[in-house]
Amino acid sequence: MRKSLICLFLLLLLPVTSLVPISTVSAADCVDAACIDVYTQDGQIIIEGKKGSGPKAKAKPRTVKPSTPKPTIAKPIFPELIPRPIATPSPKPSPSPRRTYKPRIKSTVKPSLKPKITTSVSLNDRLIKLLPTGGIAYQPEAEPLVNVPIFFWSDLPTQFATRVTVVGEVVDVLLRPGFVWSFGDGTFLSTADSGAPYPNGKIKHTYKNPGIYPIILVQSWNGNWTHNGTTRAITGTIKTTVFAVVTVVIAPTHFMF
Repeated sequence: MRKSLICLFLLLLLPVTSLVPISTVSAADCVDAACIDVYTQDGQIIIEGKKGSGPKAKAKPRTVKPSTPKPTIAKPIFPELIPRPIATPSPKPSPSPRRTYKPRIKSTVKPSLKPKITTSVSLNDRLIKLLPTGGIAYQPEAEPLVNVPIFFWSDLPTQFATRVTVVGEVVDVLLRPGFVWSFGDGTFLSTADSGAPYPNGKIKHTYKNPGIYPIILVQSWNGNWTHNGTTRAITGTIKTTVFAVVTVVIAPTHFMF
């Protein structure tokens, strides 16, 4: 009866022990490779990098040596039959001078048996890049006339490319601007061309009535960044707004007789 109860108890215990999860060590983020992120914030481009030195070192298991049993000496069955040696008195030794011993100082620090564990150190770096800004130019500059095309352009560069090193990793950043023109008379133009003066300029506008017109140009930067051969889009958009004023006049007329 007792054996059957023990077997039943072991059968009930077996599925419980099989459900215990096996402990696994999950590596932290950015341990094997660097984590790079490029985004925009407050009109600036931010390049961040994070890299760890590796997971924590595992403590080596402590090995305990098995204790060896002490040998046992068999006692004789008849001890009175064993001849005992006769002790002869030994001459008394002459007294020797006493030695003085220094007292031993006991150390209160207990040796630690636990192995040292080296913790991982993460590296963080952050770079801020300022983008170039441009203004508005137009031609002709001095009192353009009605019904005559005016050429507009921005002196902003057509692209912004830079290479930076963050936590030992090389990151390439490439940005290109886009333009939205407001000519002040209710006319808008969205283009990727920065424009040019006469005669190569493609951004031009003609006013039908004289007056003072406010020119608004919104410049927006978009692009991507490359790290370890992988290209990703930059999160966010950098926008800058510049203003100018154009005064359009009517050409004087002369009557000839």
